[in-house]
Amino acid sequence: MAVYTQLNQTKIEEILSNYSLGKLDSFKGIEEGIENTNYFLSVNKKKLILTVYEKRVKTEDLPFFSNLMSSLNKANFKCPAPVLNNNNSTITNFEDKKLMIVSFLEGKAKSNLSPDNCKAIGIETAKMHELTKNFKIKRQNDLSINSWRSLFDTVKDQCSKLHKDLPTLIEENLNSVEKKWPKDLPKGIIHADLFHDNIFFNKDELSGIIDFYFSCEDFFAFEIAICFNALCFDGSKENLSFNVTKAKHFIDGYSSVRKLSSSEKQSIKVLSQGAALRFLLTRVFDALNTVEGAMVKVKDPIEYLKRLEFHKNAKNHEDYFF
Repeated sequence: MAVYTQLNQTKIEEILSNYSLGKLDSFKGIEEGIENTNYFLSVNKKKLILTVYEKRVKTEDLPFFSNLMSSLNKANFKCPAPVLNNNNSTITNFEDKKLMIVSFLEGKAKSNLSPDNCKAIGIETAKMHELTKNFKIKRQNDLSINSWRSLFDTVKDQCSKLHKDLPTLIEENLNSVEKKWPKDLPKGIIHADLFHDNIFFNKDELSGIIDFYFSCEDFFAFEIAICFNALCFDGSKENLSFNVTKAKHFIDGYSSVRKLSSSEKQSIKVLSQGAALRFLLTRVFDALNTVEGAMVKVKDPIEYLKRLEFHKNAKNHEDYFF
């Protein structure tokens, strides 16, 4: 989440005139995140989130995101539900941009997860995979392994400004991952961005998952690899270490709902290396292409170097979960 499009009270009231929600009580921009513009709204004492879609989100993908959240919500999965406007659509046009209003999820993100929190996230992730494998909606992963080489080409000449060894390290890892990437693993719709700030807890109970704007079809085990990178490393960026206890709890939770195949387990090392590379590349791109005047916190790409080092040195899945 972030704020690129600055909205005042008049403009938000104009947006709300497209809905039958009532009177605006208050609003506030949300700075966290990097993709879209987000505002917290209170309307008739009801909490809502307004998202304005910025350049990186394709207009043609919006019905997929809306259908995914609506379908998950109807299946009692804990996530925001899109709100219908007066045209009976979840997507609204405003000043040459598209926007959506979704229900507010109680709770907040935890920056320091316990092993039990990780187990709860594992359970919820597997529940989502079990639900989405039956959904008929489709969206390919625009940030799959097929995109990483061209993304690297756009930053190759400048990324040494961030760290002198970056061009070499990215090239080495990219070559390795491209050679070993699995071809045929169980797949379906994944969230693809399960970081701390997209997972809410209320009094230490998992209250839901937000921000489905990277969701796509990919390997279920790639989601697990993303979670290992996002949730299971502890310490300062110069001294990060992999927390095997958190990873084991995540897998125990996940496996209680959906069992991993032996080929998925064998692929965890390369998938985790690839997931680290994917987030390193997009963070490098964002750090080198900041938007002037936007209220946004750019995330540090360099913390992914320690993650890549761990994955490169791991022998097999037993280094991740016994």
